Amino acid sequence: MAEKKISYAEATAEIEKIMAELRSDNIDVDTLAQTVKRASELIELCKAKLHKAENDVKKLIGEE
Repeated sequence: MAEKKISYAEATAEIEKIMAELRSDNIDVDTLAQTVKRASELIELCKAKLHKAENDVKKLIGEE
């Protein structure tokens, strides 16, 4: 199933929510691995978006 594309802001907000949950010690041990995996996926998504933005800016600056 395809996941809907989320924005950088949505991804960082979800990462912050996950981090707060991890810090609160209220996370269920049974879902800990799944939660950490989701955070890792979101971090990779953010890195990719930042990399793309950096390349786009470099292209624009190089064209001027």
